[in-house]
Amino acid sequence: MPIYAQLIPNFGGQRTGLSASSFLKNDMNPRSMAMGGAGVALAPDGFTIFTNPAASANIEHFNVSISSLTVGAGMNQSFISAIIPRKDKLSSFGISLNMLNSGEQEVRTEFQPRGTGEVFYALDFATGLTYAQQLSDMFSAGMTLKYIHNQIDVFSASTVAADVSFLYITDYQDLKFAVMIQNFGGNSSLNGDDIPTDFNRGGSIETENYTLPTVFQLGASIVPWKEEHQSLMMSVQLNHPNDNSENYRFGLEYEYLELLYLRAGYKLNVRGDRFPTFGFGLRHRLGGHPLHVSYAANPTQFRGVQHTIGISFSLNKMNREER
Repeated sequence: MPIYAQLIPNFGGQRTGLSASSFLKNDMNPRSMAMGGAGVALAPDGFTIFTNPAASANIEHFNVSISSLTVGAGMNQSFISAIIPRKDKLSSFGISLNMLNSGEQEVRTEFQPRGTGEVFYALDFATGLTYAQQLSDMFSAGMTLKYIHNQIDVFSASTVAADVSFLYITDYQDLKFAVMIQNFGGNSSLNGDDIPTDFNRGGSIETENYTLPTVFQLGASIVPWKEEHQSLMMSVQLNHPNDNSENYRFGLEYEYLELLYLRAGYKLNVRGDRFPTFGFGLRHRLGGHPLHVSYAANPTQFRGVQHTIGISFSLNKMNREER
């Protein structure tokens, strides 16, 4: 019989599913998602609050960005952020809201598995406040403090967490290095009355404390090929989560005339994500202000194709030369 050797060691696979608030791991940056999730070392854009808060220090104009992710099973997740640079253009503030809504769910019991006629809802959200500072021409640091709330029917849980990141930009081929610790915070548990159990069990079920999905990210990006009207950017990233296996991300982005962006990526050692990701971006303008529209698709093995659409708008005049 054929025997298959493991290509990559399964570091951390025994911890799968041990954290709560897993919606925090969903990639809400359509550019990053299209590139396989290798977004920590990307150039600054409107969604850097999510992928790397340190890059927000390089945003020079007020920006508002919105994205929507189709998670699957009727669930949708939305993200909105605003970046406000200071007048010295060396630092910036930001606010964000990341929210997952399950939609209407039917109440089911042991004796009424098709539903009792009652419904309930599940809602998760995280609101954050970001500050980023350029420490030098090449080095910047950033932090996002987040308040996280989970609500399912009459039960709720709340906690706080932080994203801490660093970005180093070199003068060789636009080479960038980045490090980020995402969702570093305390444990949380559902509060409210204990879950009642009145069939074949006695008493009630007590809720337990669970950790947040903390992820250590290390990445780099480079532009190995660039001409007057087009360029190619490559990005790689290592993810070390506290609730799953260590995995790797690879991404490519082709740019033409700073108007059209074609993206593709791949995740290695991520169960259920065996297919390449892909997407595109368009740069337009609304009046005299730049408008970026992005789309990403993540084909999965068990959840179907996840789609992300994002819009990013900045209040400044376009610097693109007439062609």
